Amino acid sequence: MLHKILTLLSPLLLLLIGPNAYAADGANLDLTQTTAGWFCVGLFVIAYAFVMLEEKLHLRKSKPVLAAAGIIWVIIGWIYTQHEQSALAEQAFRHTLLEFAELMLFLLVAMTYINAMDERGLFNALRGWLIKKGFSYRQLFWITGLMAFFISPIADNLTTALLMCAVVLKIAENEKAFINMCCVNIIVAANAGGAFSPFGDITTLMVWQAGKVDFFTFFHLFLPSLTNFLVPAAIMSFFIQNKIAQKDEEDLFLETLTYKEGAFPILLLFLATIASAVLGHVLIHMPPVLGMMLGLAYLKIYGFYLRKKGIVDLKKVEAVQSDFMPDKNENPVTKVPLPFDVFQPLARLEWDTLLFFYGVIMCVGGLGFMGYLTLMSESLYGNFSETVSNISLGLVSAVIDNIPVMYAVLTMAPDFSHGQWLLITLTTGVGGSMLSIGSAAGVALMGQARGYYTFLGHLKWTPVVALGYFASVYVHLWLNHSLF
Repeated sequence: MLHKILTLLSPLLLLLIGPNAYAADGANLDLTQTTAGWFCVGLFVIAYAFVMLEEKLHLRKSKPVLAAAGIIWVIIGWIYTQHEQSALAEQAFRHTLLEFAELMLFLLVAMTYINAMDERGLFNALRGWLIKKGFSYRQLFWITGLMAFFISPIADNLTTALLMCAVVLKIAENEKAFINMCCVNIIVAANAGGAFSPFGDITTLMVWQAGKVDFFTFFHLFLPSLTNFLVPAAIMSFFIQNKIAQKDEEDLFLETLTYKEGAFPILLLFLATIASAVLGHVLIHMPPVLGMMLGLAYLKIYGFYLRKKGIVDLKKVEAVQSDFMPDKNENPVTKVPLPFDVFQPLARLEWDTLLFFYGVIMCVGGLGFMGYLTLMSESLYGNFSETVSNISLGLVSAVIDNIPVMYAVLTMAPDFSHGQWLLITLTTGVGGSMLSIGSAAGVALMGQARGYYTFLGHLKWTPVVALGYFASVYVHLWLNHSLF
């Protein structure tokens, strides 16, 4: 069967290979000027177009990039096999796959902890507290923005944005202009907060795991990130009507929400997991994923304790009720919530997002192996200064997701100073805030606040967000000039 398939595909493969495309000299083949290379670039562009149209087509973003990644590496494998260099292609694929595996396992642990805290009701309790306080719209605007800025360095910008958006939607229901403005503010704040912490965004995590910047060096971006949030927030706040929303019966119910047993211990275990990842990387120079997987063991062991305790409590309830209600047919035993199960938060992970990361990293890795990233690096950093190029890439990330942009830069491996690595981390982290499609937080909120927060609604405030972008870049260049 395989022989028949290859026979049918051979005309296409011969077309892609070409007779005089490249020279085999034991090194990587330069495929940048070949039909195969152009085909792969076009395939990636088409796949990413489908990603950008996810909200319109309702096609999950992982599907097109997974297909593109598979086809690109099949073409690479075929070409290198024809030149008797299949070992080089295999080695390159395994290297790229290892980079993704470290990233995926890191995110898997972080997402599991976030889902576990959500299952224990920690975020619902926070929502209930905000609703109970009866803040005015202007106060709510600033509180959700500041909370998004300071929570995202620990949680991540996507989760934080979804949490704050849920609060705004509940309190300011039917206030379309205010909700749209709050969503813009939340996205800017979450992306800005995520830019000065390795745990706040995928791009910062990638830079840290690649060893380009030490953990504590990221905090040099705190004031530039804060500037990126405060400048547009201060301007937008003048356009908010300072009134208090009326509460309904559902709001009164939310005020009573509280967290389940184990919520705060799980939060402390998450902080201990972060400490394990940081100390393991700093002290014994092991990849951060080691500390994160150790942290997953913390959660599983504590989950075992909660589960055993829950079973004991359930038996006590049944014993007490059986004494007072001997006839269970007439007086059924009240059902008790199931105890904590660590595999439930694991099952609720954003697998589509994780698979999307796989597709993007493998696509960009394949194009880089073909030689396109070297070509791009020479064109970009060879013709312009590093500062101009890094600022420009931040603007590009407003249209193209910052993950492929940052992975492309890391694969190019330019000889940057710490100041330039921090600059590209800042610009790709906050550049996506200028458009609703420029970051995962923006895309997610368009779905969560459908009808309230839109592409055009965000575009209205793009000049203000851009002002914050350039202000943050200026603050970084001025404040951290010694790092360049």
